[in-house]
Amino acid sequence: MNAEPEISVVVPIYNEEQNIEPFLGRIVPVLERHTAGYEIIFALDPGKDRTELMLRAKAAQDARLKVLIMTRRWGQPAAIMAGLDYAKGKACVVIDVDLQDPPEVIAELVAKWREGYQVVSAQRQSRQGETLSKRIVAWVGYWLIGRISEVPISRNTGDFRLMDRCVVDALKNLKETHGFLRGLVGYVGYRQVTVPYNREARLAGQSKYSQFTGSLRIGLNGIVAFSGKPLTVATIMGFIAAGFSMMCGLIYVVRSIVLHQTMMAGMAPIILMLTFLGGVQLVCLGIVGEYIGRIYEEVRQRPKYLVAEFINGESQKQQ
Repeated sequence: MNAEPEISVVVPIYNEEQNIEPFLGRIVPVLERHTAGYEIIFALDPGKDRTELMLRAKAAQDARLKVLIMTRRWGQPAAIMAGLDYAKGKACVVIDVDLQDPPEVIAELVAKWREGYQVVSAQRQSRQGETLSKRIVAWVGYWLIGRISEVPISRNTGDFRLMDRCVVDALKNLKETHGFLRGLVGYVGYRQVTVPYNREARLAGQSKYSQFTGSLRIGLNGIVAFSGKPLTVATIMGFIAAGFSMMCGLIYVVRSIVLHQTMMAGMAPIILMLTFLGGVQLVCLGIVGEYIGRIYEEVRQRPKYLVAEFINGESQKQQ
């Protein structure tokens, strides 16, 4: 029986054949210099390119490279959680394969871990190669989540981080399906610190999800999963709408009595009021709907993912 590795690296991957060789060329030397032993777990969502064939070939050459092949495309959050569930290391690092997050930063993450920190998050100081819309969404999203979240979530941190085994085990005990890792890590707590770095442009290919809508969806997950304040906002908006309606009603009554003007003298104010009320109602219904949808997802208790094959690793119960 081989000894358990010191560091497990979890890499969610989907249609990234161009980035596998450069990624391994940079991350393997870092791990060999700074760890006593390691494993790299590629959590693969099956795609249409040669990613799976390349990973199978690499795994056949090195037993430290392991491949979780999912039954279908489950998405990045589910792939990350699958990799963490199967990881055996004393600490786990989550990193993307596109080299936007430099593997060399792992050395700093490991150093902080050895100082006694149990969560070491890489904090972005710059964002090369990202569109203006992505940067705006990211800035607004982090600001909003920081203001209303019920758990501490470090600003400008993504999934690139190191987590001690005790943190990974705590995450595995959580049964939530959304997989918003940075929020879950904030929820479990432990000693946490950030390490600044400059995010690089993607090495090759394009992001496999829309930079705008994908980031928006992730941010919405974080808001709904870790704060009930949007429901409070919906209630406040309801009271404001009711007050506005009462004020408009009083104005029309006063005009009718004092100025002898009929309440139906103009349709524009009535249309404006109805439009305002309808907009508020739709917003509130949308907010409530997001929470109801999350409840629906949780009560079904479906698996967060399903694994078809685990190359170079031991199979275990599906999560």
